[in-house]
Amino acid sequence: MPLRTVGSRKVARDAVHHPLFARYYARASVAAERRMGMAGVRDRLLTGLSGRVIEIGAGNGLNFAHYPAAVSEVVAIEPERSLRHLAVESALRAGVPVDVVPGAAEALPVKSEAYDAVVLSLVLCSVRDVPRALGEVRRVLRPGGQVRFFEHGRGGGGMMHLTQRALDRTVWPLLNGGCHLHRDPVAALRDAGFELGPYRRLLMPEKGPRMPTSFCALGTAWRPEP
Repeated sequence: MPLRTVGSRKVARDAVHHPLFARYYARASVAAERRMGMAGVRDRLLTGLSGRVIEIGAGNGLNFAHYPAAVSEVVAIEPERSLRHLAVESALRAGVPVDVVPGAAEALPVKSEAYDAVVLSLVLCSVRDVPRALGEVRRVLRPGGQVRFFEHGRGGGGMMHLTQRALDRTVWPLLNGGCHLHRDPVAALRDAGFELGPYRRLLMPEKGPRMPTSFCALGTAWRPEP
């Protein structure tokens, strides 16, 4: 696998390769914009951002159209080649400058303390090492900078927890690009040393049967000032 060097770190150009899942995700995510209200969630996720932003796990780039004009630059990290190609097409239609680059969440190919905000959107479920990835988020975020997050994870009652754990141990990650259902993104941010701001729990979709993927959190966290 080809590598590129960033500082003293070597970063795989294709850290993730899930072409079948990528094709499925690209179709399903576009459908979710209309059927599940994801477009409105993306607006709430990104409203009020400004300055330099890095988005980790950009997928097919559906967030790009929702960045406000006050954002001067978005660096969008996407490790999966097929999704990255779709993200590049989305970037060409965005209203703000977007640079789509390869890279892994655990070794971001950018300088330290270079960004005013980090966007995490349905990515912590699938990274290989959550603490290391959030350590990289701290590294690239300036002191006082903010994390905007929309993530799915652990939720529901005892039976749902058992179901999520069982799926995580068996077929779910294999079929869904490394996704895990029973991670707790809010606790992970807190454990990584971020100050949690306002956040809310929500169901996706809001109506209908509750699925193992339905339990989401949308909110803000900050890298503490020194």
